[in-house]
Amino acid sequence: MLSRLRKTWKLRGHMSHGHGRIRCGNAGGMHHHRISFDKYHPGYFGKVGMRHYHLKRNQSFCPTVNLDKLRVNAAKNKTEAAPIIDVTVSILRVLKK
Repeated sequence: MLSRLRKTWKLRGHMSHGHGRIRCGNAGGMHHHRISFDKYHPGYFGKVGMRHYHLKRNQSFCPTVNLDKLRVNAAKNKTEAAPIIDVTVSILRVLKK
């Protein structure tokens, strides 16, 4: 079909292209869409709980490594001298089994 024969071309200049102005997304949740918001989305509006002003997330982040895993990784490298492993860069705890 030619694009000049489509309905869209006839509706140029008309704001909502025949779909009406009233159902625009979440608009009117407290007014003309109140019934559906209360029915399908209870608790959508309003506040809940206490405010935490300076929330620091992930305070318990503590990357760990096991001692036996360190030995396996050191054995893969196979150097003549004793392996020196620096765990202060990205690991906070070294755990034993």
